[in-house]
Amino acid sequence: MATTVTWKALWRWHFHAGLLCIPFVIVLSITGSIYLFKPQIDAFADRAVDSLPLTGQRATGEQHIAAALESQPGSKLFVYEVPQEPDDAVRVHLYAPDGAGRIVYVHPETLAVLKSVPHTARFTEILRMLHGELLAGKTGSLLVELAASWALIMLGTGLFLWWPRETRGLAGAAYPRLTRGSRVFWRDLHAVTGVWISALAMFLLITAMPWTTVVGQNILTLRGWVATTPQGWATNSGDEHAQHRREAASATIATPLTIADIVARIAPENLEPPVRLYLPNQQQPYWRVRSETQNRPKVRELALDPLTGAVLHEDRFADKSALDKAIHVGIAAHEGQLFGLPNQLLGLFTAFGLLTLCVSAIVMWWRRRPDGALGVPAPHVSGFRIGTGLKAGILAVALLLPVLGASLLILLIAGRLLPPLRTA
Repeated sequence: MATTVTWKALWRWHFHAGLLCIPFVIVLSITGSIYLFKPQIDAFADRAVDSLPLTGQRATGEQHIAAALESQPGSKLFVYEVPQEPDDAVRVHLYAPDGAGRIVYVHPETLAVLKSVPHTARFTEILRMLHGELLAGKTGSLLVELAASWALIMLGTGLFLWWPRETRGLAGAAYPRLTRGSRVFWRDLHAVTGVWISALAMFLLITAMPWTTVVGQNILTLRGWVATTPQGWATNSGDEHAQHRREAASATIATPLTIADIVARIAPENLEPPVRLYLPNQQQPYWRVRSETQNRPKVRELALDPLTGAVLHEDRFADKSALDKAIHVGIAAHEGQLFGLPNQLLGLFTAFGLLTLCVSAIVMWWRRRPDGALGVPAPHVSGFRIGTGLKAGILAVALLLPVLGASLLILLIAGRLLPPLRTA
């Protein structure tokens, strides 16, 4: 059983961890809970250009691309997206001379451009950049990584503080007590919510790490030792779009096969939509067909011979390394797409739980703070000493989460150099 001194020390670290990460957790929970429903949101946004009335005289894929390029002078083709339904608009992805990506929606028969949307202007793309980078590029990504790291500390110390040390039944441990006054209610709501969602929240925080700047790059370095195929995810949106621009800049190579030939060739493969066709070009002189489903274990990529359409190579989930499999399953679950609607609802439950933790923490702080003071406890507890085991644990966490380690070092230095702040 932990001593009272240890309990007080961990409570102070729990409080300071929350102080550092709560504003970010609120933003991430709201944006993440909405982004979980990306397929539904995108379908709603595109409802006016799908289920179109048709006469049966469909234009060719090459004509769709030509119409899109004509509407955006100077642009380069990036990818042709196979319509999920015959009466859906054809999505042609382009990159403009200034490097901006754009989706052009072309009528499958008349070749009329129904609408044109910059990649970065789509609501779900804005949500993704806000969720992952706070719309601030690598700086925002580092802040998100810092907040996620401290959130893990907050949840871990919170579970330790909650852990029942006396037999007291389920009230206040598994469900909040409603008849003991507002003070007990808010404390119970905070603790019980943490119990129910901590494991799920930790899973979301850990599965987000491959996207982060520092930990994500370390994962890529580790991955380089066990895998040779492209990783399939980006540590920041800037690198992702830069790669797409390079692919779009490569000139298309002539091939006797048409887009219709390739679509017919891949139909028996039953690839999960959306399915994108990358035409043969100078960088990759073959047809590249890729399923871009968010359920990443179902992602498949085919390389087809430019002359015959024969499959030259296939990249499947089953062929990936164990590390890649774990990361892709984690990403799919994080985005709410691994097992459909139940996955989305589970993510929504977790996000609402995190919001409840944040709101209840703010309420408790506001009600308990002394008049005229912040009510922030000092980070040090008299008589508390960090033992060898705890030092080893802190060092291990700092190595696994370098941004957290750097922030701990900064806090240590600041605590030595700066005068104490009146907190109570």
